[in-house]
Amino acid sequence: MPSLLGYLLLTLLGLAILLAGGDLLVRGAAGLSRRLGISPTVIGLTVVAFGTSAPELAVNVAAALRAGEISFGNIVGSNLANIGLGIGLAALVRPLVIRSVVVRREIPMMLLATAAVLAAALDPWLTGGPALYSRSEGLLFLLIFLVFIYYNLLEIFLNRKNGLAAQAAAEAPRALPVPLALLFFFLGLAGLVGGSEITVRYAVLLSEGLGVPKAFIGFTLIALGTSLPEIATSLVAVYRGETDLLVGNIVGSNIFNFLFILGITACIRPVPVPAQGFSDLAATTFLSVGLLAAAFDRRIKRYEGALFLVFYLTYLGYKVLYLP
Repeated sequence: MPSLLGYLLLTLLGLAILLAGGDLLVRGAAGLSRRLGISPTVIGLTVVAFGTSAPELAVNVAAALRAGEISFGNIVGSNLANIGLGIGLAALVRPLVIRSVVVRREIPMMLLATAAVLAAALDPWLTGGPALYSRSEGLLFLLIFLVFIYYNLLEIFLNRKNGLAAQAAAEAPRALPVPLALLFFFLGLAGLVGGSEITVRYAVLLSEGLGVPKAFIGFTLIALGTSLPEIATSLVAVYRGETDLLVGNIVGSNIFNFLFILGITACIRPVPVPAQGFSDLAATTFLSVGLLAAAFDRRIKRYEGALFLVFYLTYLGYKVLYLP
């Protein structure tokens, strides 16, 4: 059985695989967007967001089949980490420039998804029902998600109609060939999923071996572990200057988590809302509104990234120290 040093080395190996996977995914996605005439934001909101949300989907389906309560904490904790760590750390590395369409449509869509999830959790006060997401509410989330996908597909069509494809064709000689871009994309996706699995598994074993409280393991490592693909992709994207891809990935992943993954999970088996879940949703809503406010001038500055990071770490400390 590996020692604590072995668990530490395997955790670091998982992180290295994550970073390599994020690098390949960003290269492949950026190459595809240039070759196919699709904006990096749309690629980030759809393909990359879906890919980096794969760990959350896997964890939640497994939890639903076992009737575990990990589903809610995983989704909400991941969305908190995506903004607090993903956007926060990336903006500290380099101020983020954001396309106006993200401010006008995509971040408000994320707020709509957050509001829908928050409203559905208020059943005990609104209808006197149990605090859980029912199958009918799961179906409603999936319907809203289909509207989100429809508008992104419509933007792809309009981009091509308005000549973005021709502009991309002019840049094509500098872009990766489509087969190579696809290879990079899927290799990167595999690296993200595999790296997050290795990192979470051995980080949990390391924490247990060190005697870290279970509350810390559950709230931080599971949610953080499934968010590692988004965070790794964000840091690689900002390093490469692909800030459109970065913001699209974070916003798209949060929409995927709340509407698609929670919707699928609730359809399999109703998802209970734990007693502390309302404070989690309130914190997520606060960060989401903060992201819209920070992005209003189409730029997220370093100090704003620092505020996201400080809020996340403060709330995390509050959860670990004061909540059961």
